[in-house]
Amino acid sequence: MLSNPATAKRGNRIAAGGMIVAILGTIFLYKDESGNHLGNYIFITAALIIGTVIGAIAARKVKMTAMPEMVSLFNGMGGACAALISIVEFNHITEGYLQDNKIVGSFLAGHELIFIIIFAGLIIGSISFAGSIVAWGKLNGRIKDYTFSGQHLLNNLLFVFVLILATYLIADFNHVILSIHVLFYLIFFLSLTYGILFVLPIGGADMPVVISLLNSFTGVAAACGGFLYNNKAMLTGGILVGAAGTLLTILMCKAMNRSLMNVLIGSFGSTAKSPSGQTQQQGEQNVFKEITAGEAAMIMTYSNKVMIVPGYGLAVAQAQHACHELEKLLIEKGVDVKYAIHPVAGRMPGHMNVLLAEADVSYDKLLEMEVANEEFPTTDIVLILGANDVVNPAAKTDPASPIYGMPILEVELAKTVIVNKRSMKPGYAGIENQLFFQPKTSMLFGDAKDVLQQLIMVIKNL
Repeated sequence: MLSNPATAKRGNRIAAGGMIVAILGTIFLYKDESGNHLGNYIFITAALIIGTVIGAIAARKVKMTAMPEMVSLFNGMGGACAALISIVEFNHITEGYLQDNKIVGSFLAGHELIFIIIFAGLIIGSISFAGSIVAWGKLNGRIKDYTFSGQHLLNNLLFVFVLILATYLIADFNHVILSIHVLFYLIFFLSLTYGILFVLPIGGADMPVVISLLNSFTGVAAACGGFLYNNKAMLTGGILVGAAGTLLTILMCKAMNRSLMNVLIGSFGSTAKSPSGQTQQQGEQNVFKEITAGEAAMIMTYSNKVMIVPGYGLAVAQAQHACHELEKLLIEKGVDVKYAIHPVAGRMPGHMNVLLAEADVSYDKLLEMEVANEEFPTTDIVLILGANDVVNPAAKTDPASPIYGMPILEVELAKTVIVNKRSMKPGYAGIENQLFFQPKTSMLFGDAKDVLQQLIMVIKNL
């Protein structure tokens, strides 16, 4: 059901219902090997109530512009849960074998695989949690890109050290130099540190890819918890999330014509450079044309076909309802109106689809990039609302551009292009868009919602 917008809401409700059944079944039906139920019902109930209230309030109050960062934050909570499971199980298993913080007796025999899973859940869950929090901070502007010389080498050495330390602990618990708990929590701390350093240098334009990758990490960490508890539902769910996140990451990289390695080490989106190595300055040696809302409304009203390209600017202005109203007015005037959706428009895959669905825009009018590109040559007017990098011709024409090779919406093939932006500042990738200076392009400055309302007013009076 999630594969079709018409049934996605129902699919989400069924999934939520399934989760409720799974939780209640675990609480009231589960018995351990001794036949005991879970117990601790007061704590479990309190946690369920607190989590439900926080989740419901957060989900209802979040704006569509903040949806990607909420996804990142919630995903981070999943990673934290997986790490906490590993911590609890490590303490639970080792408590009967400790004497002066050292393992005594033949402890490791038969537990090797269990401890591999515990450490895997701890490391992967911690990285997912810390990385997701950094991604959340980057998306809402609280955390800036930060790079320094040798950062990637340091990250790699830190990750290898964590793996070596975990292997050392698992290989010989009985003869470790320090307390096993000191080493265990050191691995936990270093994994959190690696998660922060892993995401910190990656540019804002690549955050959707990073969030998707971290989501797959959380799935794998959750699967480790399912293995520890012999819980097939948790194991299967974790594997599904891990596989889906990995596939989505690959598809997004393909949509940008870049490798995952390039995303992770390229720091793309933090600073864009020109071939000479100097940061590009907007407006130098370039001239753009402006158009008024009245003029734009006039030519759209008397055109045959209009294609609307939504971007993050539309989401920031919360202008999806005004956009739908403009669409309906143009249709009443006999204009064929459709939407061109780039797969990575906005801040996460499907961001524009969800935004427009919220305003009851018919899904049949949302064209994927390949289909839209076939229709641009027969389009009279393209109205770009806040999109930038996904319509930048440099992706096709400038080998020196950091987005060169990325599939884009080929809006320049239309007869007339109208670009709505607040200013001439670059988009999320931080690079200049030559589309703005082409003869057939006109700039319509202003907040997307205000501009759309002006267009609506003019069209109603025609």
